[in-house]
Amino acid sequence: MTSSMSDGATDHRGEKLPELSKSATKMRMDKLLTTPMPKFEGKTPGSPLWSNIAFWIARRILAAQYRTSDVTGVENLPLDRGNMCCAWHTNGLMDPLQMVLKHPNNFVMGGRHDLVTRPLLGWWTRKLAVQPVVRKAELLRGGCSEEEASQINGRSLMMLATGISAGFGCVLFPEGTSHDGSSMLRFRTGPFRTVFAAAALAKANNQPIPAIVPIGLHFRARERFRTDVWIEYDRPLSIEEKDIPASLVEAVGDGNWVEPPAENVFSLRDSLRIRLMPLTPNTKTWEEYDALHVLGHVESRRIQQPLVSWKEEVLAARAFRTLLQPKISNQDTVENVPLPEIIHPSIVPAKAVASILKETGLDGRDLNSQGLDLRRPSLLNAVKKAVRIPVFLAFLPLFLYSFTPQAAMGRILGDSTDEGLDARSSYHFLAAMFGSLMFWPFMALGIIFIEYFNHDTVIELLGFDWLVLFGNSSTHIVLARVVMFVSIFPLFWLSGRTSALLWDDWCDVKRALRRFRMNPTKRQNLRGALKILHEEMDKL
Repeated sequence: MTSSMSDGATDHRGEKLPELSKSATKMRMDKLLTTPMPKFEGKTPGSPLWSNIAFWIARRILAAQYRTSDVTGVENLPLDRGNMCCAWHTNGLMDPLQMVLKHPNNFVMGGRHDLVTRPLLGWWTRKLAVQPVVRKAELLRGGCSEEEASQINGRSLMMLATGISAGFGCVLFPEGTSHDGSSMLRFRTGPFRTVFAAAALAKANNQPIPAIVPIGLHFRARERFRTDVWIEYDRPLSIEEKDIPASLVEAVGDGNWVEPPAENVFSLRDSLRIRLMPLTPNTKTWEEYDALHVLGHVESRRIQQPLVSWKEEVLAARAFRTLLQPKISNQDTVENVPLPEIIHPSIVPAKAVASILKETGLDGRDLNSQGLDLRRPSLLNAVKKAVRIPVFLAFLPLFLYSFTPQAAMGRILGDSTDEGLDARSSYHFLAAMFGSLMFWPFMALGIIFIEYFNHDTVIELLGFDWLVLFGNSSTHIVLARVVMFVSIFPLFWLSGRTSALLWDDWCDVKRALRRFRMNPTKRQNLRGALKILHEEMDKL
């Protein structure tokens, strides 16, 4: 993650601390100490009304933000107990959103301290009873005192543990920060201390011991609009009752936060890291991971079973990583030893193919059925896209009217943030959510006023006076305008969905043009690299 603060600060291991954004350096202790506590008697830890509204809006936005969204492994979730969901962390706010919105249970949530102090976002997170956490990076840089950090974190972790023990879900990221690497950072102990406290609370109250759920978060290009995402729920890890000390059960049962035994925390941390590692790209570089995807695509062409989804692409790349990457011991995984480079002969031409495709804005999906060249445009797909263009264009003026402010705000904030590409999609999401809430009511009123001053023209176009649909009295006319006002909002949303599909079609057309217009020399190099790749794959 890029940042304006690059001071070389390190932790007790001598490893560089995550760089802080400007927002993360602003410690608002008054707001942090007055963050609303979650409640666990109902179905949501925060406000039921605002939680349901926020989640409903968020689901609508994610449906427009992602082109495809796949979820697997839900059957692995033990829904009769609390779930602590853990994943690697490379896409800012989008990572927890994907897990929270696609898990069957409601969640008690914790997050970086500034989530509850930012304008607008802080109002919503406080309604959702999000609990602030002060990271080591803020503490060691003097953002707050050790006593203040202990007070905030102790309270927050206790609330999260209580929520998990009560059967709610919870998202915690062991890496402690969002990043842009192709492999996991060293794990912090906070999530594991929290889940041990939750297990002790559950044991004290004769409830099922919570489970730890490893989750794979896979984004095709996390910073892009209309990219693909796959959420992979893996089999849960469990905590044995014998590993929960009686002293911890007694302490948390009395409402006190105490530290669980370090050896138990480290053992659980290491077990989760070993389980999570295969659910990430886990390569030395992103270039290496791109090459594995090319290998997956070429192999699918060789066996005449093309990859048709992002999930299939990830699994194919994973299979080649397992085959080609030098074996990594569990001990090296736990100690965060730098990953070995893949040195198999097939990786060199695969990297060359991936590089040429990426430079042109293409990827393995653009290869032909033999995997030896670029594919030609599909006439059938072109006809399908052409048929729906008139429908999409009919909604385009309404889309431009209703979404231009949000799109501009998201683009400006996403491109100017000091938090790196891993925060770009988060700003797009927030602009869509808060922009719609802020702008749409006024825009709907604007349409009402436009209709009011052009009412006679509207009557001529419709052939009837819609204002008297409910009756001729002034009350009926007011009711008609209220119904119109409310009806405008789903039309705004529909214009957004159709315009997203129009954007997909436009992107597909641009890809086809890139394939057709690729520089002849570059295309010849691509064919040569693919030929060599096939020869090396024949030897596998």
